[in-house]
Amino acid sequence: MSKRIFVLFLVMALMVSSLAGCGNKATDETEKKEPEQQATEQPKEDAGASKENKDLVVAVAATFISMDPHDTNDTLSYSAQKTMMQGLVGFDKDMNVIPVLAESYESNEDATEFIFKLRQGIKFHDGTDFNAEAVKVNVDRLANPENKLKRHSLFAIVDSTEVVDEFTVKVKLKEPFGAMINTFAHPAAMMHSPKALEEYGKEVSQHPVGTGPFVFEEWVSGSHLKMAKNENYWKPGYPKVDSITFKPVKENGSRIAMLQTKEADFIYPVPPEQIEAINGKDGVIVETNPSIIVRYLSMNTMKKPFDDVRVRQAINYAINKKAFSKVVYNGLTEQMDSIIAPNTQYYSKQDNTYEFNLEKAKELMKEAGYENGFETEIWANNSSTTIRGLEFLQQQLAQIGIKANLVPMESGTRLERIWTVAKPEEAELQMYFGGWSPSTGDADWGIRPLFAGDSCPPNSYNTAYYNNPEADEWIKVGIATADTEKRKEAYKKVQEIIWNDAPWAFLSVDLTKAGKQDYLEGVYLLPDGSLSVEEAEIK
Repeated sequence: MSKRIFVLFLVMALMVSSLAGCGNKATDETEKKEPEQQATEQPKEDAGASKENKDLVVAVAATFISMDPHDTNDTLSYSAQKTMMQGLVGFDKDMNVIPVLAESYESNEDATEFIFKLRQGIKFHDGTDFNAEAVKVNVDRLANPENKLKRHSLFAIVDSTEVVDEFTVKVKLKEPFGAMINTFAHPAAMMHSPKALEEYGKEVSQHPVGTGPFVFEEWVSGSHLKMAKNENYWKPGYPKVDSITFKPVKENGSRIAMLQTKEADFIYPVPPEQIEAINGKDGVIVETNPSIIVRYLSMNTMKKPFDDVRVRQAINYAINKKAFSKVVYNGLTEQMDSIIAPNTQYYSKQDNTYEFNLEKAKELMKEAGYENGFETEIWANNSSTTIRGLEFLQQQLAQIGIKANLVPMESGTRLERIWTVAKPEEAELQMYFGGWSPSTGDADWGIRPLFAGDSCPPNSYNTAYYNNPEADEWIKVGIATADTEKRKEAYKKVQEIIWNDAPWAFLSVDLTKAGKQDYLEGVYLLPDGSLSVEEAEIK
């Protein structure tokens, strides 16, 4: 069998009079800086901050849901899990695949068999040895549909896991899958201690035991999540801080205040409208960088009137995307000109970018028989920024007669109402304002979970309940080969099909926005929006 190393890389624009009353990609000619320049400049007007202890405090915008990476579907929870747990491979800060618990890996040419050579001498926090048997336990857990894990869909393609020797493991797939190494780099593939899985069962989500630089200490839901330094971490010299405490702080102003008063060392996201006010003041630094996170308004294509492509296209034309960026994100976004972000692998830019055109939107509504509009609901989370986005979208849709009732929800409620629907036809969801980070860095995970016909909840995250057999065929072609050119062509085709079908209103691509004290180094957000703290250091 031939083998090869298999690494996959990964306004305020002047608003039209109909937008009166709303008050965020800076494209106005009067703007002097691009978003990235605005966010990364660091004024020197104030003296830096300092800190005597080495206890890191991170304030975040929402509550954590689970500490089981196999059963997690939110990036925030993954950020916390990554302090304690690790996978065979992972991503560097540019989303390139790098070895972690595996020291090397290879695949056959058909991308159906993957061999991992494991690092030796590593132990889980409970003293259990990390070895090939531990890998098998974790991969088999993910691949077993009877476990009903949220990330099973990533590993449903696994046929078997074989322990070759104590530090070599072979994973065989049911069919070729060109994005498998990227899938192993996804945080969903992080490793539990087999002993913890056996001891805690389903409650392992409250008792994470990994191999990472920090050890789980305490989780008080809604208050804080704390990890302590792993004194026996396998990487010499790390970690360089004594503890990490995450604090959920939903209200934007409170999160900013924590940074300004030094109660928090790092916060994310930073409310875009606050960046200029705090950047460079009292030792605070705000950093923004391009991401692979897209923002969208999905439409349930199984329900009227969203089963009519003319209505969906009309909604795309009716939303002023530049004004959306200005009002909601203070201009700190990039244009969404395909169904995935530009720095996602196999991205293909679309020609028709649904520029704001109210007359065209009204014409399409009339053609579809909805000249007088209709009434609907938009579901979303309840963060401050999201609610501002909901209110903007509500106003935009009103311009073409659509009365949108807004339904912001707590995380648990949203989880129950959207992701646990038994059958697609039973879904109450009409429209959903959300975001997606394809945390494998590959087009497959930016497309298949959101648009494949068999990815509707509860199977995956297709909140548009979109089903196009032609698109499904190209999705299958894209994952059935490791040939770069064949994958590129397949994803080019599927992006064009879905873009024209418009199951989403395509809103924007995020810039990551984080604030930190200037004495803090080695903490940063990856393009998928997840946090890296392994190299954290308080100077």
